[in-house]
Amino acid sequence: DKEVRAIFLRLFAQLFQGYRSCLQLIRIHAEPVIHFHKAAFLGQRGLIENDFLTKVLNGMAFAGFVSERGPPFRTCDLFDELVAFEVERIKAEEGNPPKIIKHVRELAEQLLKNENPNPHIAFQKVPRPTEGSHLRVHILPFPRINEGRVQELLLEGLARSQGAPPATRGDKKCVVPAGPPVGMFTCS
Repeated sequence: DKEVRAIFLRLFAQLFQGYRSCLQLIRIHAEPVIHFHKAAFLGQRGLIENDFLTKVLNGMAFAGFVSERGPPFRTCDLFDELVAFEVERIKAEEGNPPKIIKHVRELAEQLLKNENPNPHIAFQKVPRPTEGSHLRVHILPFPRINEGRVQELLLEGLARSQGAPPATRGDKKCVVPAGPPVGMFTCS
């Protein structure tokens, strides 16, 4: 699973390398708007006639990508590092399958670490019921829920959460690395 995700992560990093240099921040409105200059991106990479990439850039998914990843100050992740710092490595690995596979495995390992930062904490699996357990008669029915008590617990929780300080994520925001300019990439 992680290796397949790593392959797609690497593919999209290659497709969108240099995209940050084609972002334009428009501050006319109360809320800044981020615009992606598609013609500049395709022209600088020599891909104006590439139907696939043109359709990808015109899609709704890419518009969401730009609005989510466009701000210059946000939490960075593995994709940002790939696009900004691994450009030369990806170029050097082109046409060398063993190096590509090694890089994919490294990315998969990083994805696994990102999802499970504390591997020493074991999650106990719930055992499967034994064969024929559904036929047992000694299992008690699920008790009826007391609606008054549920409402009471909800109100208690709300009162506690209103007095508590706001929850913050552990992710720290930083300036997103721009990476090399688009003109550096040419694709066939």
